[in-house]
Amino acid sequence: MFILQALMLNISFLKKLLYSIVLILLTTYALHGQVSEADRYIQVSGIISDEANRLVSGAAIISRKLKRGTVSEYSGIYSITSIPGDTIFFRALGYKRYHTIVPANYGGRYANVDIRLEFDTVNIEGVNIFPWKTYSEFIRDITQEKPVDPIVQNMNDNLASIYVALQNEIGLQVTPEAGYKYVMEQNFSALTTKNQYPVNNLLNPWAWSKFIKGVKNGLLKNQKFKKPEEAKVRKKVKSKSD
Repeated sequence: MFILQALMLNISFLKKLLYSIVLILLTTYALHGQVSEADRYIQVSGIISDEANRLVSGAAIISRKLKRGTVSEYSGIYSITSIPGDTIFFRALGYKRYHTIVPANYGGRYANVDIRLEFDTVNIEGVNIFPWKTYSEFIRDITQEKPVDPIVQNMNDNLASIYVALQNEIGLQVTPEAGYKYVMEQNFSALTTKNQYPVNNLLNPWAWSKFIKGVKNGLLKNQKFKKPEEAKVRKKVKSKSD
């Protein structure tokens, strides 16, 4: 009986020891796998441009295996973490999709990969859009008389009445025979002196002083006139070589 109990204790101890060894081995394998995978990380970077050598900003870069993504900067530069054997996708609005594959046997830590995207344009035929279904409906709407807005009609009538009143009061009309500038000056003068006596420069001392000063400076004197002199013709001097 004592021997049987000793065997049972030994068996339970061996089981615990075996479980401990298996657990240690699994932990060590997992840690070793993590370290080896971390050692294989690669920093992929470069510049994204198009066929016209213009930098592409805002392009999406996605790592397929690591499920990570980033966006290119304003200068077209990008940088993303990848691993050997990974596929990196590049997508941008207005360009075709592009992808590159990191070689499985790549042993470096950094990789410089410049990307050139192709334009993805779709030519669409021109379409004319009209608010009418047919040409006959267009002709009917254009030729049909439409009532004028009462507010607009009242505004036009008021402007016409004001224009007629000004013409009747001043007595001047803008016609092809009358100078536009002269008529505008007369209209301005009439409006500024409305309900006042007309301007009379005969009683204006400033006008008289200006006139007297002009007379002293020879305003009313006959201007001297000189007869034009005949043009002098210069004879060509012959050179010694002639």
